Amino acid sequence: MSSSLSTSQPTPPRSRVSERIGSIAESATLAVDAKAKALKAAGRPVIGFGAGEPDFPTPGYIVEAAVNAAQDPKNHRYSPAGGLPELKQAIAEKTLRDSGFEIEPQQVLVTNGGKQAVYNTFATLLDPGDEVIVPTPFWTTYPESIRLAGGVPVEVFAGPETGYKVTVDQLEAAVTERTKVLLFNSPSNPTGAVYDPEETAAIGQWAVSRGLWVVTDEIYEHLTYDNVPFTSIAAAVPEMSEQVIILNGVAKTYAMTGWRVGWMAGPVDIIKAATNLQSHATSNVANVSQRAALAAVSGPLDAVEEMKTAFNRRRKAIVEGLNAVPGFSCPTPAGAFYAYVDVRGALGDGHQHQTSAELAGYILDEAEVAVVPGEAFGPSGFLRLSYALGDDDLAEGIGRIQQLLAR
Repeated sequence: MSSSLSTSQPTPPRSRVSERIGSIAESATLAVDAKAKALKAAGRPVIGFGAGEPDFPTPGYIVEAAVNAAQDPKNHRYSPAGGLPELKQAIAEKTLRDSGFEIEPQQVLVTNGGKQAVYNTFATLLDPGDEVIVPTPFWTTYPESIRLAGGVPVEVFAGPETGYKVTVDQLEAAVTERTKVLLFNSPSNPTGAVYDPEETAAIGQWAVSRGLWVVTDEIYEHLTYDNVPFTSIAAAVPEMSEQVIILNGVAKTYAMTGWRVGWMAGPVDIIKAATNLQSHATSNVANVSQRAALAAVSGPLDAVEEMKTAFNRRRKAIVEGLNAVPGFSCPTPAGAFYAYVDVRGALGDGHQHQTSAELAGYILDEAEVAVVPGEAFGPSGFLRLSYALGDDDLAEGIGRIQQLLAR
């Protein structure tokens, strides 16, 4: 008696990690910072210019507010997913004070740091295939959040020849029938570029004429130098009020990177939808951190000005030091706390390294100085260095780079 043999094939093994998550690139800035800290822990005298993290402690009055909050049992419980009502009110008042743009508390969603605000925004706005124009160089998280939300980042590069600032003509050339959003970041991470009031208004008016959403990241609003003003695109072009989302947070201005409080502000329907998303993802931001943020945004800016004075001093020192390195050209940033140096003159024919990633690796291995290569922010040929570290470390680190590359 014969038996039939099965002709079915074994099921091929499936990937353990989803394609969606597996395709996300690691945060280059955090990776560089982590490697620098690991080398330090191993006893190597590494100096890190990677992370955009002020070296100052959080101002004392903010810490005191957090201590008091931790002792209050009402902060030991769940709170509204969208944020404490008093913090949302304070953010609305702060937005009018600093950005010149009037919003109501119901237009605010408090998030677990600025990164969650970025993701929530794109997840709420984008359908699969929608395009987002991303001025380049860009903060490394922007395109990954766009892709994770199903969108397509469209890079528009502006180099040092134009002050790392895109023009309306460049933006117009990038528009397609799938374009839905323009991302705007001024002062800029990674370049420190600041769009002046006229440039900001022109870009905003163009976006309105095209019917685009504008997502504007204003987290470095208080960090501009040489009397360069900060201009909120939302205030510069009031007619975009129903198609603009403001991203912000306490991390940079108040030296609160570890407290993890950011926010997004925009039209009520968008904020309501994003709040629903957050209610399932994380629920409320930690109440003690929210109470600290409340003290920060509603308090004085004296400590901010003190930190800004130090940043300004370091800004001048790092630009002078980098421009003394053969093949380096570093424009003076007008905002934030980053120097974005053009190193194309130190790469390619006749040089040891072909890309800025190779050069960054060489500097870390040989000089024990951690910098972030331009590939993390767009095209190769550049390095980003944060000058939010201490004065002594800054001088030592730049000195090592000078000595290494002078060979």
